[in-house]
Amino acid sequence: MANQTKNKTAQTENFKEAAIAYFKSVKLEWGKITWPGKQQVVVETIYVVVITAMFTIGVLAVDTIFNALFKGLGLMH
Repeated sequence: MANQTKNKTAQTENFKEAAIAYFKSVKLEWGKITWPGKQQVVVETIYVVVITAMFTIGVLAVDTIFNALFKGLGLMH
């Protein structure tokens, strides 16, 4: 019974030490992060919106062409 209590206490201490080491390393790595500037974020967001819109328009165009083609061939009602 005493051994089980010692083992649980040792496991708890190991867990605490591991958690503390983990969070210390997270804090260390957090300091190494280089965040982009506001202008870069705005420009890249605009790029994403424009490219997404272009792909959406492209898919719409292909869908419209195939829809017209299939209706012209009598494959759709």
